[in-house]
Amino acid sequence: MTTTAPEPTRAQSDLSEQEWQVRVDLAAAYRLVAHYGWDDLIFTHLSARAPGPEHHFLINPYGMMFEEITASSLVKINLQGEIVSPSPYFVNPAGFTIHSAVHAAREDALCVIHLHTSNGVAVSAQKNGLLPISQQSLFALSSLAYHDYEGLALNEDEKSRLVADLGNKNEMILRNHGLLTVGKTPAEAFLSMYILESACRIQILAQSGGAALQSVPDPILEKVASQLGAVTVGQGAQLAWPGLLRKLDRIDPSYRE
Repeated sequence: MTTTAPEPTRAQSDLSEQEWQVRVDLAAAYRLVAHYGWDDLIFTHLSARAPGPEHHFLINPYGMMFEEITASSLVKINLQGEIVSPSPYFVNPAGFTIHSAVHAAREDALCVIHLHTSNGVAVSAQKNGLLPISQQSLFALSSLAYHDYEGLALNEDEKSRLVADLGNKNEMILRNHGLLTVGKTPAEAFLSMYILESACRIQILAQSGGAALQSVPDPILEKVASQLGAVTVGQGAQLAWPGLLRKLDRIDPSYRE
């Protein structure tokens, strides 16, 4: 693994159109995480299932900054974290522990994002977790789970407890650790993370003011899940993702390489 900017490792012509699209979207998600300042140097991961009958997944080359990730540099691995397609790079199998647990348990979790944002970790350390004090928090709370900290995510036994805690939710606060979101696409998982991280940031800002906080009443909270579709015109991430890609294209379109 070199410390220089990455060279493309897989030509687009070598891959199916479907896999190339997933690679581009996942690389874009990595770049967006870096753009919004949510990355933790080379640590944490975003993974996506590669199209096809095999349970193969795409993940970042370990040691590469998120702002350097390209579609062709993503590494294809199996559920055990073993590389299954030629690559000059290596991966961090231990870093895939959480991801592999979720991918294996949830067929709809085609993309998993796990981050250590400062705001997310701060809220994860609070006993009451995410508070219903903002509109963003209401969206997150409509599908939010919690998992208690068990140390570094290296224990295979923890997988069953993590997926049990996640259940059918799409967002999770890992106590004393960070945030996790899942989606059918990188776009879905990213939008969920954007909303969850925003809710955490707003909470930390509100608490820093020192005044008593006003919570949203439970009856309103209970309505939010059904109202979300109306807010996004039933399209959700599909509505926001093209604009995010245009933003990246203006900044640096090399993620598509």
